[in-house]
Amino acid sequence: MAVNLPVQIDRASPVPLYHQLAEQLSAAIDTGTLRPGDPFENEVALAERLGLSRPTVRRAIGELVTQGLLVRRRGVGTTVAKQMVHRRAELTSLYEDLAREGRHPRTEVLSLDTDAQDERAATMLGLPPHTPLVAMVRVRYAGDTPLAVLRNWLPPQFADLTREQLQGDGLYALLRGRGVRPAVARQTIGARNARGEDRRLLRLTKAEPLLTMTRSAYDAAGEAVEFGDHCYRAEHYALDVTVHER
Repeated sequence: MAVNLPVQIDRASPVPLYHQLAEQLSAAIDTGTLRPGDPFENEVALAERLGLSRPTVRRAIGELVTQGLLVRRRGVGTTVAKQMVHRRAELTSLYEDLAREGRHPRTEVLSLDTDAQDERAATMLGLPPHTPLVAMVRVRYAGDTPLAVLRNWLPPQFADLTREQLQGDGLYALLRGRGVRPAVARQTIGARNARGEDRRLLRLTKAEPLLTMTRSAYDAAGEAVEFGDHCYRAEHYALDVTVHER
């Protein structure tokens, strides 16, 4: 029998209703409230119970199907997927990923500049080239092991961020605490050999590879809220993506 999950929908929030629903359903799977193989409440019943339209509920469920968390089967209905990916292609920070896995994240802030000018970052944020940006360089650790060098740029409204805040929490959590919620991102993933400062900070040899990622994140209104240029120790980081036949 399907579980009727408690769901809170904030209609005054700028976050789309389908996304609010999808996040809460995903959290129920992550925490084990819904377990692999469990039947899932059907679309019509869920829409009626929450006072949402069927297209809204259908889109939320579709998001979870796309992520590999739910499976639709004709004659059976929707169930929680039996195999879970370890790190989904979702919009979270590395800090949140590590904390969720119980790997004790720690951050060293190498620099924080609230009056930085970077034409590339400004363009990615949709701002004029000489806009003063908030720029930071951090090293993210799991315990005592350095995993990533994180270079990020933010719009000038975040100039009140402090080193202490960046050391104590993930960047996306800090943005959400200021009422800004990254909802979607475009990212490019690549690889290269370790070199220069990145090699030294991550304690790598010249022959060891780095995983690289650039990412532009946007809120629900489509406004750019963050641009990042990151590199990771390749042997400690993997991205699992579930692929579906169209």
